[in-house]
Amino acid sequence: MAQPHPLDPAAVQALVKRGFEGSPFVRDVGLQFVDCGAGWCAASLELQPRHFQHTGVMHAGVITTLADHCAGEAGQLMCGPDEHVVTLEFKINLLRPGVGERLTCRAEVLKPGKAFHVVEAQVWTHQAASKVLVAKLNATLAVARNKAPA
Repeated sequence: MAQPHPLDPAAVQALVKRGFEGSPFVRDVGLQFVDCGAGWCAASLELQPRHFQHTGVMHAGVITTLADHCAGEAGQLMCGPDEHVVTLEFKINLLRPGVGERLTCRAEVLKPGKAFHVVEAQVWTHQAASKVLVAKLNATLAVARNKAPA
């Protein structure tokens, strides 16, 4: 069974932060790394008008991107230094319309493995003093071995 990444906590945080900053799409959407630990990751998004659909609620693609990327980073923390994860499949339940000023997400690895990790992510919307669960994602991440440079 896969074990948590062997790096020290500061190095682990730096690794995950690079995962957010190194992805052009994630940067463009505006996802921000918040915190992480062995098998979990937290992220947020300050909502802008471009994140909403024509009906005034958050676009499902924005919510899904936050949940999927956060789940991937949580899974990455259960890999060895010569491994990385890719999303194999996911299911997302959009529980309520997304309205608010900010989204937060926390993803946790439910079951790590040598070939696959099963991860769950919850997405919350924040408006004034309220916090509402808007989505829940369950994902299977494939663990891939990094190829040695040629």
